[in-house]
Amino acid sequence: MAPLLAMSGIEKHFAGIPALQGAALEIAPGEVHALIGQNGAGKSTLIKILTGLYRRDEGTIDFLGSPSHLTSPRESQIAGIATIYQELNLVPLRSVSENVVMGQEPKKLGYLIDWPEAHRRTREILSRFGIEIDVTAPLGSYSTAIQQLVAIARAVSMDAKLVIMDEPTSSLDTSEVEILFGVVKDLKASGVSVLYVSHFLDELFQICDRVTIMRDGQTVGCQDIADTTKLDLIAGMLGRNASEIASEGLTELAGDGTTYDEIVLQVDNVATGPRLTDFSMTLHRGEIVGLGGLLGSGRTEAARSIFGVDHITNGSIKLKGAEFNPAEPSDAIRAGIGLLTEDRKEEGIVPHMSVRENLTLALLPSMRKNGQIDLEKERALVEDFIRKLGIKTSHMDQPIRELSGGNQQKVLLARWLATKPDILILDEPTRGVDVGAKREIQSIIRSFVDEGHAVLLISSEFEELVEGANRIVVMHEGKAVSELTNPGITENALVKALAHHEGATT
Repeated sequence: MAPLLAMSGIEKHFAGIPALQGAALEIAPGEVHALIGQNGAGKSTLIKILTGLYRRDEGTIDFLGSPSHLTSPRESQIAGIATIYQELNLVPLRSVSENVVMGQEPKKLGYLIDWPEAHRRTREILSRFGIEIDVTAPLGSYSTAIQQLVAIARAVSMDAKLVIMDEPTSSLDTSEVEILFGVVKDLKASGVSVLYVSHFLDELFQICDRVTIMRDGQTVGCQDIADTTKLDLIAGMLGRNASEIASEGLTELAGDGTTYDEIVLQVDNVATGPRLTDFSMTLHRGEIVGLGGLLGSGRTEAARSIFGVDHITNGSIKLKGAEFNPAEPSDAIRAGIGLLTEDRKEEGIVPHMSVRENLTLALLPSMRKNGQIDLEKERALVEDFIRKLGIKTSHMDQPIRELSGGNQQKVLLARWLATKPDILILDEPTRGVDVGAKREIQSIIRSFVDEGHAVLLISSEFEELVEGANRIVVMHEGKAVSELTNPGITENALVKALAHHEGATT
């Protein structure tokens, strides 16, 4: 049988840097095909080329048996490709019906929108999902989960030949996930293909037929789900040898002989929602504890719970022996906790503000003098951190957007160091920076700990965890499932621990 979609030799560069290098993807008619890979593997770039958002530099695409040269998302929709992105591209102020039929509104008298018919069609489509809601109400008045299902309903209504689902279950609870799986199976039964992008590996074994693995902009494997294991998938994404990992076994790892007297942070069975259900750990003064896990394991949610971003629904936290339940981040900051967020551009820097303004952002309440910012004090502090951290900037009033990624990250580190915290939570602190800046940032972190403070380190780079952490708490599907301690921490041991808890032969 000829494939529905065949992408081959796809190349894409941004500013001379390769994002895709000979990537390939093939999907059969009526197939549910998984696409997996770590952050930066190239999944999103490949999808954006397929849907006409990006132009490929090299390679071929055949869709429905003919060469495809789509130049816009609109053209891809017309061709029969519907995409549901993780970031919903809907209009919250418009009604549910308006969102579902947008661009394909039923007409009467040749030019008027037939709203009764639009509402009827919307209700009919949503009924396939088991959803009974007022379709005339604004979409934004419903939960994120309902909005996600409406986005899927819109794609289904387009009579697409290929539906691309990018992390479709990220905002759904267990019952809603089951509804989604039912829809995916219905699509398959009707001959529609689904490209399913997810970092929740359990889902792939429930509904997918085959899986394509990407790493560093390349396609590194494609196989039937029935012929693979979770360990195979994890090893493929990380570039490890699955058989070597499997042969190591899991053993109790001895400590490195270092004793830590003071527990500065104790987390017991904390839950905040479906993505963090049972998280426990301890953190001692003078210690770096790493959080290991794949995307979606709950690492970032764990950090957010400690910092007061997400409300704790179960469990407890103790800070230096006292009960601690931050209602908001300002509570955590006052208690001596800093959080360097995962997404530097979206949640870290304020791009149009200066290096100085970005660095002192968390300190503004304490830098007031007679109701105004003490500029002399502020400038002295900024100069000190620029010197200490080796921040490369022409002057402190230079817009931070003009700095390299590594220097932007140093400014964000300085922001939190300036608050004089006892605990730093670092979520992907070296992502997107060059090797030199990475080593400098790691040195800053080590100096902070050597001064008697503590760090909770989240990283997708297992090498960074193995080299930098005294202990590693392994997370899987919102739970802390095991702990590794030195000596004996290896990348293979960490991969094995990740796969072990769900049974690597599943």
